Amino acid sequence: MGMGKTDKPRHLGRGLEALLGPISATPPVVSDRTVPEMQAAAPALDILPPDAAVGDSFRSLPLGSIRANPYQARTIWNDDDLKELADSIKANGVVQPIIVRPFQGGYQLIAGERRFRAAEMVGLKVIPAVVREVTDEQLFEWSLVENIHRRDLNPIERAKAYQHYLGAFSLTQTEAAERLGEDRSVIANYLRLLDLPEELKSMLINGQLSMGHARAILALPTDELRRKLANRALAGRLSVREVERLVRMHMAEQPVQRPVPRAKPANIVDLEGKLSRHLGTRVAIETKKSGRSGRIVIDFESLDEFERITDVLGVVCGEEA
Repeated sequence: MGMGKTDKPRHLGRGLEALLGPISATPPVVSDRTVPEMQAAAPALDILPPDAAVGDSFRSLPLGSIRANPYQARTIWNDDDLKELADSIKANGVVQPIIVRPFQGGYQLIAGERRFRAAEMVGLKVIPAVVREVTDEQLFEWSLVENIHRRDLNPIERAKAYQHYLGAFSLTQTEAAERLGEDRSVIANYLRLLDLPEELKSMLINGQLSMGHARAILALPTDELRRKLANRALAGRLSVREVERLVRMHMAEQPVQRPVPRAKPANIVDLEGKLSRHLGTRVAIETKKSGRSGRIVIDFESLDEFERITDVLGVVCGEEA
């Protein structure tokens, strides 16, 4: 399966519903007690995109035949949420099928890993699934979109998912934004989070800092300052606006960095001294990097001094002439 760009960008902003169509009809139910006939639900598939085997897309699959999605962006799973879902499945069965693709003699998850994990927790042997033929690229996109639009990812997981997506398929931020139905600035802001120190990334993962806090803190120039403000925000339970205000105050207090002038060659300094003594005022010679051009700056403090200097220059010019 190729991993290059497709010829025409796809817009996935509406999530899996835009890709597969909403499964509005009552889906098959699989519990630890019964396994209904899957083909009875096949007529509901007319809302899905055309498929050569659309009538056979709904299937009851052994859990052992299904492998994880290698592009799953989510790395942290809430045990309490999974247990709650497992209890629901134990009582009511799996009421929404997972989505898989054929893979190496079995199947590979596209979407629905929470349901898959919860089904394993209650000891189900089979699970309802919709089987789709998709490429590696589509697999990555659909998994990412599902997590993004269900708010299943913490900010760092989402940032790493964008980074992996860009790298895996050699996409620019603009191209990725078009394909995922996002603003490019959204992707750029998440990618910037990866520049944070590890301690601050952990705070984001654990929900101690919000995305707004992190964006404000990133405006500070050093990791040390970012750590200090993050800890202050955490200890004082500061709002995003309060953190933004502190960042603005710090930036306003910083002195303007002026460029350090280049050291002048000794011969130029010597010539400046001779001209200054001859004209009776400060003379500066400013050369360009090439050393073959520049300018001579002659200071004067009053019109009388200006006339005196021009008289001296006139004498000099007259002698040279």
